[in-house]
Amino acid sequence: MALIQCDFFSDVLGLSSSMYVILPQNAQSQIGMESKATQRKHKTLFLLHGLSDDHTIWLRRTSIERYVAPLGLAVVMPAVHRSFYTDMASGGDYWTFVSEELPALARSFFPLSDRREDNFVAGLSMGGYGAFKLALNKPEQYAAAASLSGALDVSTFEERAPVDFGRIFGTADVVNGLPNNLFLAAETLKASGRPIPRLYQYCGTEDFLYEDNVKFRRHADALGLPLTYEEAPGEHSWEYWDEYIQHVLKWLPLGEE
Repeated sequence: MALIQCDFFSDVLGLSSSMYVILPQNAQSQIGMESKATQRKHKTLFLLHGLSDDHTIWLRRTSIERYVAPLGLAVVMPAVHRSFYTDMASGGDYWTFVSEELPALARSFFPLSDRREDNFVAGLSMGGYGAFKLALNKPEQYAAAASLSGALDVSTFEERAPVDFGRIFGTADVVNGLPNNLFLAAETLKASGRPIPRLYQYCGTEDFLYEDNVKFRRHADALGLPLTYEEAPGEHSWEYWDEYIQHVLKWLPLGEE
C-alpha cells in the first residue's frame, strides 16, 4: 500500500486542509502484507473521523492500512475538525467541502473511480453521522455507507456531549431540516425514487449513543431501507471500532474487478 499525506488549499473553506490517502499497490515482498491493485481507477472508501479526532486517527488507532491491502481499495481520510460535517453557522462550509469539493479534489490528485458503485463512506461517532448524512443526501454518489457508534440523532446529541450546536448549526430549524436531520433525510430519500445506498450500522449496548442508534434502526426498518444492523456488548471505544471496521470491509459490495 502507498500512504500519502496530502496538504491542499480548499476554495470552499478558504484555508489549507489535509487528508491521508491509502492507495492500492501490488507488492509481493512486503513482509506480512498481502497487497492487491488494479490498472483501473480504484474503488474508494471515504473514512470519516469523530468529534475529538482528525484525519490521522484511523491510522493511529486501527490497522486500516493492513485491512484494506488485500481488497484493492483506496481510502480517503479528510480532516473536518469539530464541524459535524456541516456548513457551520460560525465556521467553515464543511458539508459543501466533504460532499462536493473533497471527492473532486481527491480524484484530481489520484486515480480514483467516480462511479457510484465504486464509492463508499464510513465513519465513527460524529463520522458515523457524516457517513449516513452523505449517503442519504447524496445517494447518487455512494453505493454503501457504514456508521459505527454514530451520533445519528443530532437533535439530542448536545445533551450527551460538550458541543456548541449554536456555533455549528445555528438554530433548531437548521438542526431539524435537510441535510442535517438523518431521520428526515431517510424519509425524503425513500419518497424520492432515487437510488438508496446499502447501510450498515453498529453500536455497543453500553455506548452512550445506543438509544439513538436503536431509534434510527427502527426508523430505517419502518421505511424499508436496506440496513444491516449489528450490536454487541461494548462502549464508545476504539477496541470495538477496530473490530467492526473489519466487519464493514467484509460487508462492502466490492464485487469483482
